[in-house]
Amino acid sequence: MELSGADSRMMSAASHIAPSRTERRNFQRVPVKVYGRYMLEDRSEHPCQVIDMSPGDVSFLSNSPGQLGEKVIAYLDHIGRVEGVVTRRLDTGFAMTILASERKRDKLAAQLTWLANRHELDLPEDRRHERVSPRNPMTVLHMGDGRQYKCRIIDLSLSGAAVELDVKPALGVEVTLGNMRGRVVRHFDDGIAIEFAMVQREETLAAHFNGQQAS
Repeated sequence: MELSGADSRMMSAASHIAPSRTERRNFQRVPVKVYGRYMLEDRSEHPCQVIDMSPGDVSFLSNSPGQLGEKVIAYLDHIGRVEGVVTRRLDTGFAMTILASERKRDKLAAQLTWLANRHELDLPEDRRHERVSPRNPMTVLHMGDGRQYKCRIIDLSLSGAAVELDVKPALGVEVTLGNMRGRVVRHFDDGIAIEFAMVQREETLAAHFNGQQAS
């Protein structure tokens, strides 16, 4: 049976992600953008973003790295619960070894194959949406701890927004823009970029921000 181009690419990715049982120490990480939260041994919780990951280890972007040897429990979007031990502290976060059974590692390999190929295969989660320029750009950004900041929407789409803001919430932090929940995914000179928790409907954006599409 002849494989399609997409099938061939997925098999190629899988061969890098899922090594044989005799080569478990030689995992090859793949770059994926996944958000989540993790808990340290003192039971404190912190937001994070996966930089790259394999079935055996993972690197996180985070403002609160654990100590070397510290056990971590992470809950990641699309992946679920992952446990591990901090093996390296980075300038922007930390890396940890994943503690998992063979069955769990096989499941992780399948999940990472799908995540690594989402963009290349043009799955719905990664399709770009046309930006909207709201006629009324002033709104309020709500933080999870109750803080609120007035902000100006530079532009927004069905899946996210660029916001001019005086403060810089940490990457991965959950926020609410107007009445739309999302996470901070990028910093730039004058503000932040937000990815919504779910793709919005055009009429919802128009009703909330009295917007019109940019020409």
